[in-house]
Amino acid sequence: MLKGLGGLGDMAKMMKSAQELQTKMAQMQDELHNVMVVGESGAGLVKATASAKGDLKALDIDPSIFNGDDKEVVEDLILAAIKDAQSKASEKAKEEMAQLTESMGLPKDVKLPF
Repeated sequence: MLKGLGGLGDMAKMMKSAQELQTKMAQMQDELHNVMVVGESGAGLVKATASAKGDLKALDIDPSIFNGDDKEVVEDLILAAIKDAQSKASEKAKEEMAQLTESMGLPKDVKLPF
């Protein structure tokens, strides 16, 4: 198609690849809203569910931890579960990005806008 134009054929190929990557990144961003991760604390007494985008979706608290004297402990367990879920969400998003960039022939650790 662009044979006689030297390096322009390569440039057209690069542009097409960039557009393809952009489309796949947008699809992945949408999919990350549907991928759920669960963070836990207190040996599973408190569980926080978040999307891979880091949006908190649910909180499950075992009723056995409710005791009037343990308010601060319960609060700490809730925060720990949420932080765990957010950490797992971030890691899942990185994994998905690595898979996407590898499928496009880019290095696994390339930093792209996310």
